[in-house]
Order: sequence, then structure tokens, then C-alpha cells
Amino acid sequence: MERFKYIGAAYFILINDDKVLLLKRKNTGYMDGKYGFPSGHLEGNETVREGGSREIKEEIGLNILPVDLNVVHIMHRKADKDERFDFFLTANKYEGEIINCEPDKCEELKWFSLNNLPENIIPYISFALEKYKNNILYSEFGF
Repeated sequence: MERFKYIGAAYFILINDDKVLLLKRKNTGYMDGKYGFPSGHLEGNETVREGGSREIKEEIGLNILPVDLNVVHIMHRKADKDERFDFFLTANKYEGEIINCEPDKCEELKWFSLNNLPENIIPYISFALEKYKNNILYSEFGF
């Protein structure tokens, strides 16, 4: 009997002057037209921080050493067909300029006030952001 498997993903929360960076998804087949964080699935044989560093570079062009990433929230999430562990990361230092490195998957990168998020934000993303703002390390969503 095969064991149940979880899917892991890393999300990057970048806040500057009480504004958060969000990207608008397109052509991905998942939540297109909605805003989320730069993120991606973890690959085998990499840590959460290594995967986060890789995904941040791939999506928004920033160079962040894995050691400079901090886990600020963990979400156990029930999705339509599976269950996931989502790791939300921040960093105090990075190199490079923020650019849209995947224009085929990202319609735009945009800064939003933490108190005025877009209506078309992915629901579990706004949920995670609220938990992060309230210093809550762990949450469950979708159960």
C-alpha cells in the first residue's frame, strides 16, 4: 500500500513601506486572473529555503541566499484533489531588481497596501497574510 503524499510549496512575502508585492497569475490553469505571492512547488532533494530561493529567482529575479530566508508561516491546506504544506518566507536582504521573469505566467507584479488588498486575491493567500501580520506561525485552511 502506497503512503499518502503531501505537496510542498514555498511562497515569498515581500513587504516594503506597508505594501506587499503580489503577482497576477495567467496561463497556468490554476487561479488565473487572481493575485498571489511569488511561489512554487518544492522539488525533490531541496530544503524549503533552497526551493524558496530558486523560485524567487525564477519568478521575480531576486537573488536571496537560502540562509537569508526565514519561515514566517506554515499552512496545512486541503486543496481540491490533495493536501499541501505551504511555507511562507521573508527575507531582510536580497540582491537584484524586482522584474517579471515569467511574463507568460504572470500578467503583472504590483504593490498593494496591506490594508487594501485586491478583491481577486487567492483566498488562502489573504488568509496566510493575515496570519503572518498577527505573528501566527501555523494555520489550517480548507478542511
